[in-house]
Amino acid sequence: MMKRILTCLLTFTGLMSACGQKNYEDAGVEEFAALTGDPQVTVVDVRTAEEYAEGHIDGALNIDVRQDDFLTKATAALTKEKKIAVYCRSGRRSASAAGKLAAEGYQCVNLKGGITAWKEAGKPVTTDTYERDVFKTASGKTLTIHALVHASLRMTCGGKAYYIDPVTKLGNKTVDYSAMPKADYILITHEHGDHFDKEAIRQLTGDHTRLITNKRCADMLGFGEVMNNGDTKTTDDLKIEAVPAYNTTEGHLQFHPKGRDNGYILTVDGLRIYVAGDTEDIPEMGAVSDIDIAFMPCNQPYTMTPDQLVKAARTVKPKVLFPYHFGQTDVNGIPAQLKSDSIDVRIRKF
Repeated sequence: MMKRILTCLLTFTGLMSACGQKNYEDAGVEEFAALTGDPQVTVVDVRTAEEYAEGHIDGALNIDVRQDDFLTKATAALTKEKKIAVYCRSGRRSASAAGKLAAEGYQCVNLKGGITAWKEAGKPVTTDTYERDVFKTASGKTLTIHALVHASLRMTCGGKAYYIDPVTKLGNKTVDYSAMPKADYILITHEHGDHFDKEAIRQLTGDHTRLITNKRCADMLGFGEVMNNGDTKTTDDLKIEAVPAYNTTEGHLQFHPKGRDNGYILTVDGLRIYVAGDTEDIPEMGAVSDIDIAFMPCNQPYTMTPDQLVKAARTVKPKVLFPYHFGQTDVNGIPAQLKSDSIDVRIRKF
């Protein structure tokens, strides 16, 4: 009898030990710091939005682990093809987050000691709350894309700064461009106030800034290099293709008439980036090819519905897709719809 009891206790202890094993890795500050510069790693701050705003690791996404919808938001924003590096204040909340994500199939690394240990080691933090994504170009350069607000993007690569549709204020969101590098290129898609802002252009313009725009905005500004649909410009560091962007739904045609506005395809050191502008799923998207990164809009009545965006993504077939310009439209279902298409869909806070 005693032998049987002992055997049962040992078996139970073994099961508890197996169940108690961590399904993620822990990393010290230096090991974690090496991960933050790797394009194949996504860094996630699982603290509250208030804690995040007070200072966080540059480029980290903010998804609060204590919110009921943590996993819903996380699975919408993250891809299992990348390692997930998580941290919080001390390492306890991030350990919980790492366990939850690992149980969903993500490969996770938790920062031991959290951002407290990070600061004590003299590592930098930032109060910049703009989410960013990092990519490698053909020659190994780093291209960083910052999601600013709505349709405003900032891209940096090889010491150059590119801005698309910069605006200083939209609703209760403001962007301080005076704290950002002067633009080498500013690209404007069309004249609407959520894309065209004279003050943002003024703040970003330096001695060597080139402004690329459609004719309507150039007329309103009194300057700018005009590109029409189908035009191409090539410089030493950038190729720009202006592509159509317009409405097709009856009753919406007045918002973006055919032939007036631009989308752009930027080729930076071999990396092709499609910024669709305000458009629906137009036939001309069939000619857009070999796209590494795509930004596609999603808010009716002005641009696409989620279903139209899915259709457009299947036409263009980008490797990475960022729904943008979505306002109050719920785009969280798009990643699941495109999962079988091998498109990495990333939802960012614009």
